[in-house]
Parts: sequence; structure tokens; C-alpha cells
Amino acid sequence: MKRVFDIIVSFVGLLFLCPVIIVVAGLLKLDGGAIIFKQERVGRGGSRFQLFKFRSMVADESKRRIQVTAENDSRITSLGRLLRKTKLDELPQLFNVLKGDMSLVGPRPEVPQYVAMWPEVDRKKILSIRPGITDYATLHYHDEQAILARAEDPEKAYVHDIVPHKLELYRDYVRDRNFGLDIRLILATLARIVNRKGRI
Repeated sequence: MKRVFDIIVSFVGLLFLCPVIIVVAGLLKLDGGAIIFKQERVGRGGSRFQLFKFRSMVADESKRRIQVTAENDSRITSLGRLLRKTKLDELPQLFNVLKGDMSLVGPRPEVPQYVAMWPEVDRKKILSIRPGITDYATLHYHDEQAILARAEDPEKAYVHDIVPHKLELYRDYVRDRNFGLDIRLILATLARIVNRKGRI
């Protein structure tokens, strides 16, 4: 049922949002560089896949070593800041959902270097289901970039302060997951995007 729901909603969402996607793609093309940013993430069962986002940084962003981004990162373009603020940069992930790499709701997919730091018990449990676009952690850390911007060392703050709490929230979702919860999380995420007050 969850997979059928993912396919239907992601397909309808892509059709409905097609004009927005075309406009954003056009603006990025005019800005120069790639339209889509691809990054390897870890999916269900530890499989690797390419996560899609609209590019929000300068053209050579894929060469960066640090995998976290603070709000004040100088590599973010003017258009990229708008895309990140409105979450429009996340729209291409609906293709990931349609392909089966991701679900609409599930633990956010992480890059391999950070998954390698997870305790084995967490990797086994969290990677037992498809990663998602939204979940408990997405709502809780809706302002993650602002949090990292306040840190002296953003990557250290992410690894030592944010990741342990995210793992706890991921475990909670795996434990609590059901169709009704997924609907509530989707609605709360949409509310957060629209008025910044989304709650489960």
C-alpha cells in the first residue's frame, strides 16, 4: 500500500508541479552550470543511489569535501538561497520516489561517509526501510542550516550534536510507522513549508 501511494502521489505531484519545475530549470540554465545536483546516498539495505536536487551552489559544488551546508555558506548562489528557503530544491526527489530509491516518508537518506559512523544496530534498523523525503527529523531540523551557521565548525556540530539526535528520531519513525502517521507527516511538512508552523 505504501509503495502504491508513493507512486501515485509522486506522479501526480510531478504533473501538478511541472510548470514550477520548468521555470526553476530554466532559471538554473540561465545561471550557468548543471540544473540537477546529484549526490550518492545510502538507501534501503545499504544500497547506493543518486539523490536528485536542483543545484543551489556554484558549479563546482560536487567537488566539496564537507558534506554539510550552513545557511551562510558562500558557495550558495542567490537563486540557490531562494530554492533552499522554499524547499523547491527538493522537488527532483519526487523522481527518486517514483524510481523506488525513496519513499515520501522515511528517514532522510545520508551520504556514505556519515552512515559509516552510525552504530551497527542503527544501520541495520534504519536501513531496513526506504529513506524518505520527510520524517520526524525533517520537521525537527527544518532550520538545520541556520543551526549549523551558528556553529564554529559546522561539520563537527553536525556529526557530534545533530546526527545522534537524528538517529533517535529515525529509530522512532521505524518503530511508529504506519499509513496514518505518514499522512500526518506529509501534511505537517507542507504546513511547515507554507507557514513555518507544521506539527504532527
